[in-house]
Amino acid sequence: MDERIKSEHDKWDDTHRLWPLPPLPWIMKQTWNDLLFAHYPIKLEVLRKLVPEVLPLDSFNSLGWIGMVPFKMTGVRLRGLPPVHGTNSFAQVNVRTYVSLDGKPGVYFLSQDAANWLASSLAHTFFHLPYLHADINVKLGNARIDFDSKRRGNKQAELVCSYRPISEPSYAEKGTFDEWMAERYCFYAINKKGVPFRCDVLHQPWLLQEAEAEITQNALLTKQGILVEKESPVFHFSKKMEVRTWPLIPAWG
Repeated sequence: MDERIKSEHDKWDDTHRLWPLPPLPWIMKQTWNDLLFAHYPIKLEVLRKLVPEVLPLDSFNSLGWIGMVPFKMTGVRLRGLPPVHGTNSFAQVNVRTYVSLDGKPGVYFLSQDAANWLASSLAHTFFHLPYLHADINVKLGNARIDFDSKRRGNKQAELVCSYRPISEPSYAEKGTFDEWMAERYCFYAINKKGVPFRCDVLHQPWLLQEAEAEITQNALLTKQGILVEKESPVFHFSKKMEVRTWPLIPAWG
């Protein structure tokens, strides 16, 4: 096991980030649980049609990558306020890709299906995120996670999968795909005027495990016109990550 796992350190230390956090207080705290990372390669010319031109695409091995990430969010609360019942815990699945603006590598979300209408509406309004309401069931048992998501209003946009970790947790090695896809400490969003904004986040470096998964239904990509290069994704798992989120700021500067 990576020696860093055993070391004592401040979990809110930000020295592993590539740039300083904004000179603003964080505004939201949450925990991500039982994450599956399923990554599909995609040609950059195909990906370019899916991402606003103002956001430069990021690539690994000359390919773009689409990440599909089912997980459960818990402990969601605004700074200085207690958790709000009904919005502090829910499952969701993100479809994302990778961009880098002004030397700051980040994530761009193509869709986010969540099992909470109010939280989805607030995130859509205040963070310009592509949230959609979905019916999601998550079952834990026998070291596997069963995840079933169907989008309300379009139940054909669904994901049904089962997954589990199959290795010990470790930190990603420098220069690997694991580091490239995971170690990103912001996401980008575009407002109605087409202006890019950045949202910085802070958490520990990712503890990743190899994973195996069975995906029995997956129309989240095809329903968005996402044509990947192969149907066999690269799988990773992470058990838990505590996260703090900063306000949206203009992406330049």
